[in-house]
Amino acid sequence: MKICVTATAASIDAQIDPRFGRCAYFLFIDFETLQFEAVPNISIGASSGAGIQAAQTVANKGSHMLITGNVGPKAYGALSAAGIEVFVGAFGTAREAVEKFKKGELGKISSPTVGGHFGLGGRRRWRP
Repeated sequence: MKICVTATAASIDAQIDPRFGRCAYFLFIDFETLQFEAVPNISIGASSGAGIQAAQTVANKGSHMLITGNVGPKAYGALSAAGIEVFVGAFGTAREAVEKFKKGELGKISSPTVGGHFGLGGRRRWRP
């Protein structure tokens, strides 16, 4: 099973990047072996639609689970439509986040956790 983790660098020991749509890297990690593939986020500098483009990257790689810090409304909608379960509140390294996930210590969400443009400095909390 493959899980996607947002990270600040191309290493399983990199810190979690709290910005889904504008994270530096997506790490596609094998849940059992911890082998991974690091994929640079090509939508990091997009003027708009970064979250949707990032969700497409995760879906295209075949991951059905995502660990990140936060997810905005458009990204959440795209992830949900693709059948990708989202777990938030992760911090520390990607390796630590996978271990927390295995122990059931991360929360699965059913709505966005931040408002739009969070990764660009719009840091208000999402309130549906």
